[in-house]
Amino acid sequence: MPMNIEKVFADTPGKKSCIHLNNCGSSLMPQSVLQSQIDHLELEAAIGGYEAANKRHDAIEAVYDSVARLINCHRDEVAVVENATVGWAMAFYAIPFQAGDRILTVEAEYASNYVAYLQIAKEKNVSVEVIPSDENGVVSLETLEDMIDERVRVISVTHVPTNSGLVNPVEEIGKIARKHNILYVVDACQSAGQMPLDVEKIQCDVLSATARKFLRGPRGVGFVYVRSSVIEQLHPPMIDLLSATWVSENEYVLRSDARRFENWENNYAAKLGMGACIDYALEIGLDNIQARINELADYLRNSLRKIKGVKLHTLNPNQCGIVTFSIAGVESADAVQTILQQGVNVSTSSPASTLLDATKNNLPVLVRSSVHYYNDHQEIDKFINIVRNIANS
Repeated sequence: MPMNIEKVFADTPGKKSCIHLNNCGSSLMPQSVLQSQIDHLELEAAIGGYEAANKRHDAIEAVYDSVARLINCHRDEVAVVENATVGWAMAFYAIPFQAGDRILTVEAEYASNYVAYLQIAKEKNVSVEVIPSDENGVVSLETLEDMIDERVRVISVTHVPTNSGLVNPVEEIGKIARKHNILYVVDACQSAGQMPLDVEKIQCDVLSATARKFLRGPRGVGFVYVRSSVIEQLHPPMIDLLSATWVSENEYVLRSDARRFENWENNYAAKLGMGACIDYALEIGLDNIQARINELADYLRNSLRKIKGVKLHTLNPNQCGIVTFSIAGVESADAVQTILQQGVNVSTSSPASTLLDATKNNLPVLVRSSVHYYNDHQEIDKFINIVRNIANS
């Protein structure tokens, strides 16, 4: 069923106040997502936080079903957490690393993940090794296959890097990981909500995502998927009375499902907001969303290419909704401030966020823009005119 774009526009109150091209940072929420949180906060104010959670128990539990539908898994394989970093870290730090293990990752890996690899490398005496990419940013699957041996403990990959529109081939990597029975971790923060995700096709064991980016949900909530067949292998680095049961003076028992990676205290309004944003995306259809994002992003990239002095950071031909670039003779931070002053939301991308990729490609601080399906050509044209004026000034 095609997308009802007029309804989408009407459902997005933020379109009245700004042109929002910072969706890879945090998207504009639909009214229904906002209202779900307001309703719960009002209920908490009226009857108390514990009582509100009890009253909305079924709706809160339904959030796990929504995540399961989004990524094609079982609800018992889902943990709802404070943010994607917490979810990713709870699973990653649960991996039983031993001296001599190897971690394989990609060149455009996100800084928060990579520093965790380095920490584990120092603490456990493991190595961190990068799968090479070609001049277009395409991961060498042949080289990855050659890198595999019995010491590879985990392959960990960011699906869509923060600093470009690159889409890493997570399904192809997953085939290699499954073939060799290697634990496979996917950071889907920038892909969840802008393209279909299927953990059975990806064949990952762990997948983390946030609500605030392309899912159009609130800040401060996310989820992590952990495949049921590996849950018992992973002991969370932190546990409490939700993730474990205290059974005797010297013993506790971990939960058997993915909620062993949660803790007891929750922001229930945000949790319900995440459920609402996922349901909204599923109703529109992830294929429809991806098609419109790709069309708008291609329009933006093609328009930017026509501006003298603008240099796009687009290597891999397989691009998505994130479009990063620099303007000759202009600091990106200054350009972003000028753009913001004219009512368009964009941000910067620092080389420190993807240090290996930035160093290899000699990247400066970039202007980072990102479209969503609720954007339109008129908004992009205004943005292009602002960039053109900056480049020509």
